[in-house]
Amino acid sequence: MQHLDPESLSLLALGEELGDDAADHLRSCASCASEYMGLRRAVVAAKPGPDAATLESPGPQVWAGIHSALGLSTAVAADPLDSPTASGTRPAPLPLPPSSSVTPLPTREERAGRKQEPGGGSGWLRRPGVWLAAAAATALLAGGVFWSVQQSQPAVTPLARAELAPVDQHSATGSARVVEAKDGQRTLEVRVDKVEARGYQEVWLIAPDLTRLVSLGVMTSESGTFAVPAGLDLGEFPIVDVSDEPVDGNPAHSSVSIVRGTLAS
Repeated sequence: MQHLDPESLSLLALGEELGDDAADHLRSCASCASEYMGLRRAVVAAKPGPDAATLESPGPQVWAGIHSALGLSTAVAADPLDSPTASGTRPAPLPLPPSSSVTPLPTREERAGRKQEPGGGSGWLRRPGVWLAAAAATALLAGGVFWSVQQSQPAVTPLARAELAPVDQHSATGSARVVEAKDGQRTLEVRVDKVEARGYQEVWLIAPDLTRLVSLGVMTSESGTFAVPAGLDLGEFPIVDVSDEPVDGNPAHSSVSIVRGTLAS
C-alpha cells in the first residue's frame, strides 16, 4: 500500500485540500492517520486564541542533551528548569490538546459542499496573524532557552593562560587557560588544533623540574575541561602538558608529549 508522503501529510494538517484519494487513504491507513494527528496537534498548538495549548515543560533529559552537546562544565549539569518556584514546588506541565480537540479531516461529502475562499486554498493558511503568532512563539522559545543557558553559566574569572607548542616530532598546537568560578572551583580548559595521539591524550600539570606531575584526566577530542584539585599551587605546577598514552594500564606519564606550555597570569 502506497502511504502518503510527508509533504502531503503536512499540507493536510495545515488544512489544505489534496483530493478525495488522499482523504480516503488517510481514513483507512492507521499509520498515516497517526502521523497526521501528530502534525495536526502541532498546528493547533501554534494557533492563537483562547483555546491555544501551552507547551509542555521539557524533562531533565532535554537539558542533559543540551549540556552534552555544548560541552558545558559539571557546575551547570543540573536542569535549570528544575529549580523551585516561589511556592516551593515546580509547576506541573500542561498537556498538549487531546486527540478529541484536533479537527478531523472532513469527509468527501463535506468537502464537496464546502465553498473555497476566493483565490483557492485554505483561508486559515492565508491569515497573517497565524504565521506571526507561530513565528513569535518560536522566537520566544529559542530566546527562553538561550536566556536559561546564559543564566545557568557561572561567572568565571580568568587566572592564567598558556600557548601550547608542539613537542619533538609532533606538529599540533593549542592553548590552555585556568578560570575560577564564584564558588572557588578552578578549571583548566584545554584545546588543540588536531589529535595526534596514537593511544589516547592525557592532560597533566607539571612542575618546572619535570619530576613532579599531576594528571587531570583524559581528553577524548580536540578540547576538554578539567577540574584543578583544591589546594594545588599552580605556581608549583605551571606547565600544561598533553601526552600520548598507550593503552597499557600504566598510570605514569609515557614520556611522549604532544604539546606543552607554561601558564602565565
